[in-house]
Order: sequence, then structure tokens, then C-alpha cells
Amino acid sequence: MISENDTKKLSKFLSYVLRHNPDALGISLDANGWTDVAKLLEKINNSGTQIDAVLLEHVVETNNKKRFAFNDTKDKIRASQGHSIEIELGYEPQVPPDILYHGTATQNVDAIMRDGIHKSSRHHVHLSLEKGTASNVGGRHGKPVILEVMALQMHNDGYEFFLSENGVWLTDHVPAGYIK
Repeated sequence: MISENDTKKLSKFLSYVLRHNPDALGISLDANGWTDVAKLLEKINNSGTQIDAVLLEHVVETNNKKRFAFNDTKDKIRASQGHSIEIELGYEPQVPPDILYHGTATQNVDAIMRDGIHKSSRHHVHLSLEKGTASNVGGRHGKPVILEVMALQMHNDGYEFFLSENGVWLTDHVPAGYIK
């Protein structure tokens, strides 16, 4: 198997290709974000990185954020969420828990408390069930701040929530009035 560092690099590359730029490898994603595993492996190998199905499965299974998913027959793969390209993930609306968390950096707090949380270039705002996850996310952009989102109240007021395959809660926008 490959080193943890090489696994992380391959995971980041897969995130880039499957979430943002499939053209970088010359692959296509279907309407739900799936691509053919054999074609993906062929294109990655042709680009100079040696990978086989066993290594790809290792990257998917060991990714601590569970960013990728195989279909039932493992002949197709996709990113679980976080796309900046138009994808319909097919998630059904879910009733969220009372509180969800959003991690951000201190420099974003004033704007968020004024304007709410926007999805920016992504398809959804990402929320977590755990404070630790939110802190890790916020820490990628500076000193982390964990915001509480009154998710159940939002749901009761007509906002839709979805739960991704890797446990990330998704919604289109969080208005400032639902944030503590």
C-alpha cells in the first residue's frame, strides 16, 4: 500500500476531479455525479499516477471525511458532496436535529451574523452534527469559530435539509436569524 501522505495527495486529487473539474482528467460525470471506475483508473494511470482498483478502494475507505462513495457494484464512484459543478446528488429531504454546527474563521463571523451562511460556489451550505468537525472545518481558514444553527426551527419554518452519505448536513442557505 502507499504512504499516508501519498493517500492524502491522491484523495485531494480525486476531490478536485470529482467535485470541481472532471475535464482535468478527461472524464465525464453523469447527472448524479457518478463516473465509471475503470475509465477513471485508466485516465489517472495515463496521467502518470499509478493506481489500481485496490488502491482506489483504499483511498475511499480510509478517507477520514468519507468524501467519496462507490455504488453497490463498485463500478462507479462519486464525491459525496461539495461540488462546484452542476450535480443532482439525489438526496431526499430529511428532518434535521435541533442544532447543527457550522465552522468558520473569525474574520467571517461579522458578515455571517449580518447576512447568514451562503453556499458560495458550492451546491449547499455544509453543517455538522459535531462541534469538533465544525472546529476542524473552521480551522482550515484561520482561528475557528463554531456557530450553532437552529436547524429544526429552520426545517419547521420550511427550509429543506439533506443528509449526505458521509453524514454532512446540507441546506441552501442559513439566514442570520437562525444562527447563534
